Amino acid sequence: MSQNEIISFEPATGEELWRGKVGDVDAAVDRARRAWPAWAAKPLANRMELCRRFANEVRAASDRFAELIAKETGKPLWEARTEVEAVINKVEISINAYAERTGQKKLDGALAGSAALRHKPHGVMVVLGPYNFPAHLPNGHIVPALIAGNVVIFKPSEKTPAVGELLMECFTKAGMSAAVAQFFVGGPEEGKALVAHRDIDGVLFTGSAQAGIAINKRLATNPGKIVALEMGGNNPIVVTDTPLINDAAILIARSAFTTAGQRCTAARRLIVVESMYDAIVEEVKRLSDRLIVGEPFAEPAPFMGCLIDNDAADQLVESFLYFLSNGGKAIKHMTRPDDNLPFLSPAIIDTTKIKDRPDVELFGPLLQVIKVKDLDAGIAEANNTRFGLSASLIGGTPQDYNRFWANIRAGIVNWNQPTNGASSKAPFGGLGLSGNHRPAAFYAADYCAYPVASSEMDQPRATVGVGFRDG
Repeated sequence: MSQNEIISFEPATGEELWRGKVGDVDAAVDRARRAWPAWAAKPLANRMELCRRFANEVRAASDRFAELIAKETGKPLWEARTEVEAVINKVEISINAYAERTGQKKLDGALAGSAALRHKPHGVMVVLGPYNFPAHLPNGHIVPALIAGNVVIFKPSEKTPAVGELLMECFTKAGMSAAVAQFFVGGPEEGKALVAHRDIDGVLFTGSAQAGIAINKRLATNPGKIVALEMGGNNPIVVTDTPLINDAAILIARSAFTTAGQRCTAARRLIVVESMYDAIVEEVKRLSDRLIVGEPFAEPAPFMGCLIDNDAADQLVESFLYFLSNGGKAIKHMTRPDDNLPFLSPAIIDTTKIKDRPDVELFGPLLQVIKVKDLDAGIAEANNTRFGLSASLIGGTPQDYNRFWANIRAGIVNWNQPTNGASSKAPFGGLGLSGNHRPAAFYAADYCAYPVASSEMDQPRATVGVGFRDG
């Protein structure tokens, strides 16, 4: 990959998929800046209608879209199809969210006047997308931003630019200007330049905590720019007493290994009360041994595909070996059938005896198991992280769940459900290193427009109060 070109490869085969020339940051921002006034002046109904047309374009290209996502990410075709559906559904969800979260209101007026609450767009928004859901997650920023009246410069991950290009083509085909919904090719350096550019008004980011913190630091002295950070998690799934061992194991495997563990909400830590440990661990291992790992279009369909690239696979293997050499006990070894491709088997390792477990997001199919005495110890262990995105309790009574919900530090708290698979009809975000208190999904409307309070009268009417001499 040269400095002037981005090349994308199919992780499942190593073959080149796409290449494109790196964009000019100043030219892209200037283009967006000039396009914004006319877009913001369009009636809200027009902007919504264009977004609905975009959804229709995605629907018309759904097969091509799903195949491209599967090729560029390595995820199974069935899962890529669910991502395309999420892109389509996001439009109506965002329209409803804008009405509910940022609609107009009349307030009680003073002195026979009227008072109102309305919202305005920020201006030029930079959207930086991730590779794991290269269409759905950036689209969750883009559509709400456009509805609100912002223009968008979208720089996809340099690992999934082909999907990003197709996403933005659908906006153009729907009748939206390419300057309003702008596709930008670039790597980390171009991303940094977009973030730092004086003529952008906000950054909407989904990705790693490391990159999110760097963005936050870069803009810390510029409070005028809106920043929404959607980052990762070291997510716990806590198991207490339940007779439904198989069901619990299925929820755990889905939480840990869906999308090859490349979800920000994936379960990284399985925390089990000692009375349930043997039964749960045995069943999770048995189930994991049955998971099919394969290329996206394989038959029968695989449960999970490969990681995004060989570097990601190398790092995960190194993490597994680190745990092994520092007191971890392998329950299911991590294997890599081909050193030249990033396919990994799901791995499970008991890290209970590791004194200082690294509090990092290991982005892949590696599940740590930690044995605890009881539920209270499980809650304490679950909170033993700087992250706070997603957490689930499996088993227990309603009273147990009430205690779990009240004490756990996370933006998504579930009971007898996986840690992943959050609804777009609810807010999506976390605290600590998982986000900056600007949740996405249904609450994305909140950071895409700012509230304006107005006191209004049709004529200037005023009386002189205290402190004036007689005239």
